[in-house]
Amino acid sequence: MRVVLFGASGMVGQGVLRECLLATDVSQVLLIGRSALGVTDAKVREIVLADVGDLSSVREELAGLDACFFCLGVSSAGMKEEAYTRVTYELTMRVAHTLVEVAPQMVFVYVSGAGTDSSEKGRSMWARVKGATENALLAMSFRGAYMFRPGLIQPMYGIRSKTPAYQAVLTVFGWLIPAIRKMFPKSVTTTEKIGLAMLQAVRKGYPKKVLDPEDINILAG
Repeated sequence: MRVVLFGASGMVGQGVLRECLLATDVSQVLLIGRSALGVTDAKVREIVLADVGDLSSVREELAGLDACFFCLGVSSAGMKEEAYTRVTYELTMRVAHTLVEVAPQMVFVYVSGAGTDSSEKGRSMWARVKGATENALLAMSFRGAYMFRPGLIQPMYGIRSKTPAYQAVLTVFGWLIPAIRKMFPKSVTTTEKIGLAMLQAVRKGYPKKVLDPEDINILAG
């Protein structure tokens, strides 16, 4: 299996990368980002692009890929809808349109968020934009497309969030997450489970196209 991963420096992306490197059936992981992470693993090929939405220079390398794990995202805090749409919807679509042209046989997995608005008509700006992004991806002709809405995520194996506010909450209250998982197993997942579920989505698919934490945990096994 050959995969491309966007957002490998983020909390979810780090978890997905870890599981890809551990998976015996993953032969290559292309990491596309604005800066190199310096990952030293024989499976990894890092591609640094000033504009990660412009894949024209690497189209040949993307042909034949089995999966795209799109974990790239930003917080909507303090952003106007136009700017958030540009870095969320438009960037994702630019990537997806290139990939569906060169590798329509791939499975595209998109990390969205709990509360995403599939109707695109709700009051929450970020939820509408995420909903529009999900809907557009699901309408494309990939072999498969899955929208992950993870909700509360427990980082594993020393992984940290790049979002200061989220990491601050984890630092103070992170010790409570295992207890929350036991009490509300349908609302919490982990970086490990997300990575495992993404790989399973490529290997065997899943009946639902939009996955909540419970679905993610089920698919991860």
